[in-house]
Amino acid sequence: MKLHHALATLTTASLLVAGLVSCGGDPSDQTTAEGSAAPLRKIQVSLDWTPNTNHTGLYVAKAKGFYAKHGLDVEIIQPGDADPSALVAADKVPFAVGYQEALTQARSQGAPLVSIAAIIQHNTSGFASPKDRALTSPAQYAGKTYGSFGGPIEEPLLKTIVKADGGDPATIKTVSVGNADFFAATKKGIDFTWIFYAWTGIEAELRGEPVNIQYVKDYDKALDFYTPILITNETRISKDPELVKQFLAATSEGYTYAAANAAESADILLAAAPDLDAELVKKSQEWLSPRYQDDAPRWGQQNPQIWSDFSAWLFQQKVLTVEVDSAKAFTNDFLPANG
Repeated sequence: MKLHHALATLTTASLLVAGLVSCGGDPSDQTTAEGSAAPLRKIQVSLDWTPNTNHTGLYVAKAKGFYAKHGLDVEIIQPGDADPSALVAADKVPFAVGYQEALTQARSQGAPLVSIAAIIQHNTSGFASPKDRALTSPAQYAGKTYGSFGGPIEEPLLKTIVKADGGDPATIKTVSVGNADFFAATKKGIDFTWIFYAWTGIEAELRGEPVNIQYVKDYDKALDFYTPILITNETRISKDPELVKQFLAATSEGYTYAAANAAESADILLAAAPDLDAELVKKSQEWLSPRYQDDAPRWGQQNPQIWSDFSAWLFQQKVLTVEVDSAKAFTNDFLPANG
């Protein structure tokens, strides 16, 4: 959920292209003789960061036995120093949590990553500021100081929404905040930063430090991109499609359950990650659960227009140096028909 970590994956997209040697093993190794009971297949899925409510459906699927029902023994791992997208691109881990922006840039550099599900239907990120700064629209960012995490889409994203609101982005001062979080940065001369409301925005309210936030999707339809997503690679899809289908069937059950049972699902996440702030998890889950599927016909569904619009925007903004075939960057083919 830490946005600066998400942005950092963009700056290291070139790592995904190096050493794309498959290390995943032959899926036939998991089979047993006809008539025997097949053991659960052990696999890993990597988070993008420490556990949070973006990940609840994974933990629910594990705790409620949905993965086991579909023949899988799933270990949910944290990325540590390794970029989970790089691990997936090299087929060292079959699945991970990623982001549409990072995947698109990685594909422009040759990485064989594919998005297989949208974890949240609409972009819940935006530019936020403490309420005492009285910034209620992007045009008001003029003359203010933005705390940047150093990602390649930050500047064009900021310029796009400020221009859309009739403001002048040239007058915004940008300062690198490194790994500082929203609260530390805005106490040291920063007026606004880019956050996910479902975590940092709700944390701000619980701290008695509420924010004003302008969601990027509200100022340009191309900016309603999917973040986060579940990713795999082209090798898995072509050589091991049954695993992708099994994993998504169970994961879909997990997120569908979490969407309908926020309180119980928050408790499941807290049981798996007891160091998390319980009040924050429960409030965040309450806000985020209905947004997993939102207005989509089923959880995980990805709209081709969102992929093509955002890819075109990245190319227009010169974040990409080559155009990406967005139709190859995602698939809905492995989602269960009934959600």
